Amino acid sequence: MTWRTTTLGTLSADDVGSEVTVMHRGPEILRGFDSDIRSTLQEEMAARGVQFRFNVEVASIEKGRNGLQVTLNRGGGLEADVVMFAIGRRPNTGGLGLERAGIALGPGGAIPVDAYSRSSVSHIYAVGDVTDRVALTPVAIREGHAFADTVFGKKPWSVDYERIPTAVFSNPAVGTIGLTEEEARARGPVDIYRARFRPLRHTLSGRNERTMMKLVVDAASGRVLGVHMVGEDAPEIIQALAVAVRMGATKADFDATMALHPTSGEEFLTMRERVKEPGA
Repeated sequence: MTWRTTTLGTLSADDVGSEVTVMHRGPEILRGFDSDIRSTLQEEMAARGVQFRFNVEVASIEKGRNGLQVTLNRGGGLEADVVMFAIGRRPNTGGLGLERAGIALGPGGAIPVDAYSRSSVSHIYAVGDVTDRVALTPVAIREGHAFADTVFGKKPWSVDYERIPTAVFSNPAVGTIGLTEEEARARGPVDIYRARFRPLRHTLSGRNERTMMKLVVDAASGRVLGVHMVGEDAPEIIQALAVAVRMGATKADFDATMALHPTSGEEFLTMRERVKEPGA
């Protein structure tokens, strides 16, 4: 991501008045997220003036006459005041002497573990980012709780990685829990419910911000497999709905729950029309 400072007082670029260009080596942002989240967030960021360049990689960053000169692998580039260069991370296991302890290491230095966080040495455990399972702080905390209960509390249990509530604190924010539509369709028939709307508060403020909400439902059982949202307060709303998804709530359970009006979150309870199947 790169940005150039401009005069404040305008929101045509982003909320701090900077011109922002996001350069990504893939064809679309947020790999692994639901396709509607990816497209909606990109559209909303573009509406705020953020520019995108896809399928490019940074070849070099050098000091230029007016700032930093960014050269791309396919030629061309841009100048920027500041460059945020983020191309991934790897487990920080170097220098710990793990090999001397007999602990096997996987790709990138990750420590392979079983469902109970046990390494290749049965009495040595590893949790968190060094295992390269899901690199999120609450996941690491959860793994630590599972380890302590299993080894010291004699109450063995393992972490469920399938239903992890996840947020992207972008503008607008993203919140998601459960399966993406693509993942769910790979497992069997699904029903999709989706809503795109302008929140009520913005009809008063005059801001043209849009919200996207989506339910992925197992067609046979009615169980809600995934909940996805792009919009204000998305992480807060998804955190609460994660309990329902974890407990196996069905679309009928959502429908039977009284909506709290006027809120954005009530839309998850009032969606009735299924999205037409692709090609239908």
